[in-house]
Amino acid sequence: MFIGAALVALTACGTAEPPTRAIPQTPSAGSPGTSTAAAPSAPKSCPGQWGGDGIGGWVPAASDVAGAAESLVPGSPVEALICAYPGDNTNPGGERLAGTRTLKDGAGQLARDLGYLPVGSTDSGACTAMGGPMTNYLIRFGYADGRSLWVGSAEEVNHCAMTTNGTAGSSTYVGDRITDAYRKGPATSAREKDPCRTWMARRGQNARMVPDEPTSLVVCRLDPQGGQASRTEYGTDVARQLATTLNALDTRPSDNSCRQTEGADPGVILRLVFGYADGPPTAVMVQAFCTPSVNNGLLQADGDDRLHQEATRLAPR
Repeated sequence: MFIGAALVALTACGTAEPPTRAIPQTPSAGSPGTSTAAAPSAPKSCPGQWGGDGIGGWVPAASDVAGAAESLVPGSPVEALICAYPGDNTNPGGERLAGTRTLKDGAGQLARDLGYLPVGSTDSGACTAMGGPMTNYLIRFGYADGRSLWVGSAEEVNHCAMTTNGTAGSSTYVGDRITDAYRKGPATSAREKDPCRTWMARRGQNARMVPDEPTSLVVCRLDPQGGQASRTEYGTDVARQLATTLNALDTRPSDNSCRQTEGADPGVILRLVFGYADGPPTAVMVQAFCTPSVNNGLLQADGDDRLHQEATRLAPR
């Protein structure tokens, strides 16, 4: 299989340097105007050592928070404690705690981004095998009624890591987002990321190529050499018409790889980014020179001439 081109297009490789020093923990005082009785309990201490033997995919304990089987972070937590365990992806497991950060204002945004991830898939598909630094993360979300929930994930150079709350899991990569939250405090919303450079996923993508009802569309024409992508933007009518076409395809679980069609020009790589009134966008790759030519990271399909022509017509020149 020709995995390289497809993986570059799907993941836009590149990773932030893992944290290497502790960040002082934010005091856990309640928000202004909140009574002491209503304030969440202070997050428990981070475990001193990562207890899993892999890259992401481990939590100290599963939660009994309602909805944890359907969403990685259900409800509306008010606080998040991020624990960082840097190491190397060639020998994962047992990393020591290197630092913590407590989020107040940013906890809700991080919870929403993680809560919208597709759950159920535990297979990360085809991954490149570059060795390098990685950081395992634990996040303890605290709720106003004193309940809590752990999420375990990782940042690593191949962008292949499981995220779990101990009950539900997702193979969608979010390590870069967690590192942003750890380093900078309040997390940048997935909606605010550059849609042409950041891979995103949304609940329902494991069942439909384009879930829910999109309200906008950005068509990105990616540079095979990694340069600046060009883009065009469209409204609700175009977004929903194209989503209907994509959802009519005969899909199957994605292994995030493709075979280059003999003699085909590999120069046109399109990323279709569908936006929504609420929650993160979702992205679909269309590469007419590949088989299968359509991939949303969890599902793939063989696109027909009609789809390829329509996507090319909407793409920037």
